[in-house]
Amino acid sequence: MARPPDMPQIPFIPRLLFLSRWLQLPLYVGLILALGVYVFHFWVELTDLIGAAFGNQASLAHLLEAVAVRNPLPAEGAQAVASGHAPKLTETTIMLVVLSLIDVVMIANLLIMVIVGGYETFVSRMYLEGHPDQPEWLSHVNASVLKVKLAMAIIGISSIHLLRTFINADAYSVKALIAQTSIHLVFLLSAMAIAYTDRMMTRTMLMGHAPTDEAH
Repeated sequence: MARPPDMPQIPFIPRLLFLSRWLQLPLYVGLILALGVYVFHFWVELTDLIGAAFGNQASLAHLLEAVAVRNPLPAEGAQAVASGHAPKLTETTIMLVVLSLIDVVMIANLLIMVIVGGYETFVSRMYLEGHPDQPEWLSHVNASVLKVKLAMAIIGISSIHLLRTFINADAYSVKALIAQTSIHLVFLLSAMAIAYTDRMMTRTMLMGHAPTDEAH
């Protein structure tokens, strides 16, 4: 798609202020590097899960250490070590690891949303119109829509964390369980408030642009 024609000459100070938006570019590059770290972490955990499924004790030890909270091993693993037997890969451990992998994927999706949507909204157009791989949500993204989508993504990530906590509840104190549940509820209420505010602002703008009787 052809780029829009050159804009009229802008005075120096406004042009300098507008060009300052490019200072955000290193921030988005940093998020891309953070996304690469998450990809590496995902494959490390997945490799350990596959290794543990084939009986690799080192891989299993890494997984048990990753999913445990207060103890180096979950309850069944600690009992196995105390009795002189090596811990085994259980369904609970597999579920916790899979939820951890899903958590990484959801955070990666959040990063992509921030990188692509933030760049398109606050830095420069990407001119992806007509591209077969253009994200569906990017065609109507703006600062308000981006806030709502980010809030919903954070709720999804918080839900995965909360589910992992409930599955591995024995490793948490009651205070920690209540705190995590309360934090999730705060995220949920905040997202509802953001969505409601966005809806009210959109309705106000539509009413402001609606034709009045005097116009007719």
